[in-house]
Amino acid sequence: MTRPYTPTNRQNAILKARAILEQQPLYLDTETTGLGNAAEIAEISILDENGAVLFESLVRPSQPIPADATQIHGITNAMVQSAPTWPAIWPTVRSLLLGRTIAIYNADFDLRMMQQSHGRYRLPWREQFNSFCIMKLYAEYRGEWDSKRRSYRYFSLDSAGQQAAISLPNSHRASDDSLLARALLHYIAGGTPA
Repeated sequence: MTRPYTPTNRQNAILKARAILEQQPLYLDTETTGLGNAAEIAEISILDENGAVLFESLVRPSQPIPADATQIHGITNAMVQSAPTWPAIWPTVRSLLLGRTIAIYNADFDLRMMQQSHGRYRLPWREQFNSFCIMKLYAEYRGEWDSKRRSYRYFSLDSAGQQAAISLPNSHRASDDSLLARALLHYIAGGTPA
């Protein structure tokens, strides 16, 4: 069953994207040791509203990076061997994010990874960041209904970037993927109703 597309849905997504851009958001992306409950951050990047890197670092996880994760993002255990740990970079990351709007492609995942990385070191998580999910906004903008989930269909960052004809790569490295997510938000904001 396909839900009828209405121009109003796309127009709402465009207006939301424009409102987020007015807030001059930061863009965040992480690369991780996996997807599950024990996964941790292996790389993080934070960009400013113009796409300039404010912070970028490999992160040495508390456990080895599995080979299947390395196959996706190319980050090896040797690469993170001398990298700082999550507790070492957290004060810098936190100071950049506090009080700012943070635009993330698949925000639920990246925020969960931040919490899990905290948990690996038994650090309490007390943060309530003002985050915004570009993936959910793009799903609304694109307007394909997923009848099983009863919501708009989600797309990978790679698929969304290709559909939008954005020439930036989805390299599965944090800064590159943040740049692609930023370009996608600008693409949505510049759209017109179908």
